[in-house]
Amino acid sequence: MQQSSTSMTTSDFECFQNYTSSEVFVHQLAGLVNPQDISTIIRNQKQMLQRFEKTNEMLLNVNQLSQSRLSNITEEYKKNSKLLIEMKKDLEYIFKKIRTIKSKMEAKYPEAFEQAKRQNMQNLEETDENDEENINYEQLESIKNIDNIDNDAMEALDS
Repeated sequence: MQQSSTSMTTSDFECFQNYTSSEVFVHQLAGLVNPQDISTIIRNQKQMLQRFEKTNEMLLNVNQLSQSRLSNITEEYKKNSKLLIEMKKDLEYIFKKIRTIKSKMEAKYPEAFEQAKRQNMQNLEETDENDEENINYEQLESIKNIDNIDNDAMEALDS
């Protein structure tokens, strides 16, 4: 039986006498690999590394920009939410005052108040007949629910 060209003779091992078996294996393996292929692989890896570094840098920039915009928008949202809550409180105060004035007027001038109330109701009915956009009370209830949610959200933001 003929020995293959890759098999080694004892004379081939004489040059590796001072090496360990793992070192001999590495030297043998290095002889099997084409150096040109290795340089091509290394070049491709360097190109990919450069691309990944550029991509990473761009992602970091996008992340910083997003973070700054989020910070700005969060502050603006807090300010606007506080303004809306303040406006709601002001409107509630105004309506409370109007109710107080109405009750005082009703107590002081009951006949005139009833007459004004009837006249106001007639005007409202005429307006409703002519108005294409009637108030949707379900929408008003949903708006109240949204107000409650917004109050809860503001309390969460403040804490």
